[in-house]
Amino acid sequence: MVRAPRLTESASAVFAVLAQAGTATRPQLASLARLSKPTVSSAVAELEGVHLAAHSGTSSGATGRSAAVYRLGPAAGAVLAVDLGPALTRVRGCALDGTLLAEATGPREDAADVVREALSALPADAPLRTIVVAVGDVTAPQKMRPATAKAGPVFDAVAVALPPGVPVHLENNVNCAALAELHEGAARGRHTFGYLRIGVGIGLGIVVGGQVLAGANGAAGELARLPYPWDDGLEPRHEALEEYIGSRSLLRRAGAAWPESDGARPRTAEQLFALAQRGSDAARAVVDRHAVDVGRLAAAVTAVLDPGLLVLGGSTGSFPQLLPGVRAELERLSWPTEVVSSQVGDLGTVVGAARLAVARGVQTVTEAARKKD
Repeated sequence: MVRAPRLTESASAVFAVLAQAGTATRPQLASLARLSKPTVSSAVAELEGVHLAAHSGTSSGATGRSAAVYRLGPAAGAVLAVDLGPALTRVRGCALDGTLLAEATGPREDAADVVREALSALPADAPLRTIVVAVGDVTAPQKMRPATAKAGPVFDAVAVALPPGVPVHLENNVNCAALAELHEGAARGRHTFGYLRIGVGIGLGIVVGGQVLAGANGAAGELARLPYPWDDGLEPRHEALEEYIGSRSLLRRAGAAWPESDGARPRTAEQLFALAQRGSDAARAVVDRHAVDVGRLAAAVTAVLDPGLLVLGGSTGSFPQLLPGVRAELERLSWPTEVVSSQVGDLGTVVGAARLAVARGVQTVTEAARKKD
């Protein structure tokens, strides 16, 4: 790993705001960083000297006077985001201003090859600052680890392809998708909401005050651990709620109720919802029941969080056909809560992971500010 140069505190602050802005003039940087113009001029010169900032043209103001425009330099580097989904691995490489530099997608079993494909597409002269790997597990608060560290079989699937010595963060996939909805999806402009993922598994991303709530053990939103079933004479089983609401059980119920006169039973959630859309009574009944179940889960969420907004995502949760039933059941059981479908879809996890990777990549550079101005 190429280490970032040591920076003064002012240069560190200017680098951070330049990464967020993408391009900016020195007066704009002074305003964003809340520093004096002379201090910013000195900071920009320092950044240019170590190739963390570069001149990218000029801008004409209202007075007709031109100002130099700056962007991140080649030494700023890049970051990598990896989504280890249940079926597919998605990878994105980004510059520290968020610009997409590379992406690759492939089967989960070929995760290492997918990562290598994305890495090979990154600029050869861009140092890799950090890597975020999104997994479907609880990720307890942790310090950065090198890519050669062991973190269990999920991480091991891609560890062999990661450059040694680069800081790696494991992140929960649902929390990453919630971040994508916050910044680029259905929750833009909302600072408090819940992202409810319903697919093979279930999970909740909790955003409060614009920040994802991780919990003391990194397990906030682990809905699979809600006690289920919960009634006289019934003993709750470990993750039984996820087993019941997950897509595998949904398809089993559809198969058990499928009349022979309707032909082949649906093998995927996509087929089931498509049949319901085309007017199949059997498919419609299964989908309607699923909407009620999701609505009850949504009511449990609102009873605890009162989020004001729930975004439904996941391989089954994102189907708009669920919305009427979910809304009706939630209204019956709880107080008014807006319910909408995901806008980022299957890309949500890798999009959110990339955003986290960019933020942490910037942090690896700005933490080099050890000298006093």
